[in-house]
Amino acid sequence: MAHDHHHHHGHGHGYAHGHDHGPVDTGDWRYLVGLTLNLGFVMAEFGAGIISGSTALMADAGHNLSDVLGLALAGGAAWLARRAASGPRTYGYRKGTVLAALGNAILLLVACAWIGWEAVERLINPQPVASGWIIAVAGIGFVINLATALLFLKDQHKDLNVRGAYLHMMADAAVSLGVVAAGVLILFTGVALIDPIISLVIVVVILWSTWGLLKDSLNLALDAAPAGIQVEAVRRALLDLPGVTAVHDLHVWGLSTTDAALTAHLVRSDDAPGDLLTRAQRLARQMGIGHTTFQIEDAAQADCPDC
Repeated sequence: MAHDHHHHHGHGHGYAHGHDHGPVDTGDWRYLVGLTLNLGFVMAEFGAGIISGSTALMADAGHNLSDVLGLALAGGAAWLARRAASGPRTYGYRKGTVLAALGNAILLLVACAWIGWEAVERLINPQPVASGWIIAVAGIGFVINLATALLFLKDQHKDLNVRGAYLHMMADAAVSLGVVAAGVLILFTGVALIDPIISLVIVVVILWSTWGLLKDSLNLALDAAPAGIQVEAVRRALLDLPGVTAVHDLHVWGLSTTDAALTAHLVRSDDAPGDLLTRAQRLARQMGIGHTTFQIEDAAQADCPDC
C-alpha cells in the first residue's frame, strides 16, 4: 500500500512524504537450501581430501566454506530486510542487504587472494595431484554450485544482495569446472602445473565479475544513488513538471539493495497545479524511487540555514 502526508505552513511551504510498504519477495528459502547443500559438500570434500591426501581438494573445501559464509550473510540480510522499522531504526533493517552485498564482494576478493597464493606456491613447488579424486569431487561441486546459483538467477538483476549470492555461487561453479578440467588434463598428460595455471585464470575471471558488485555495494553503503538512477536525469524530470521553477537540495540514495529514497525542495510558480505533489511522487515512482519526501516552496529557501 502507499500513503502520502501533506502539511502546509503559514510561510508558504508544503511538505509531502510518500512511500510504498509491502513484503519484498526475498526468497529466504533459497538461502537455506544453498546453505544446506554447500555445507554438506564442504564437509564431504574436506573428508575426501584427507582420504586421498589431496591438498587441492582440502584447499577447495576451505574456499567453498566462504560460500557458506556468503550465503549466511545474504540470507541473514534478506531476513532482516523483512523486519519492520522500530525505535531508532526508522528505516528498519533494509540497509543490511547492502552490507551483506559488500561483505560478499570482500569475501570473493579474499577467496581470490587465497586461490592465487595457493596457485603461485604450486607453480614454485609442483606437487603430485590425485586427478581421479579431483575430477569426481570437483564435478559434484560444480553441479551443487551451479544448482545453487540458478536459485538466484531470476532476481539477480533486481536485488544487489541476491546478485552477490548469485555471483558468489557462479564463481565457485567456475572454480569447480576449472578444477575438473585441470584434473582431466593432468590425468592424460601427467603435468601437475596445469592445476595452478587454470586456478590463476579462474581468479582473473572472478575478479572481473566481482568488481561491479564491489563498486555498487560500496556506493550504496556510502548512500550514493543506486545504479540505474541518474540524479541529474531526476532533477531535469522534476524541473519539467508544470509549475516547477527550480529544484534544489536534491538527494537520492539506496535504503536497501532494492529500495531507493529521494528528498528534494521544489520551488513552484504562482500558477502551479494543485496536484503538484502527486505528480512529483508519481514521477519518482516511474523512475524507480518508491520513498519520496518533497518540500514545496514559493521562493527558494536555504538548503541548510544554520550551516
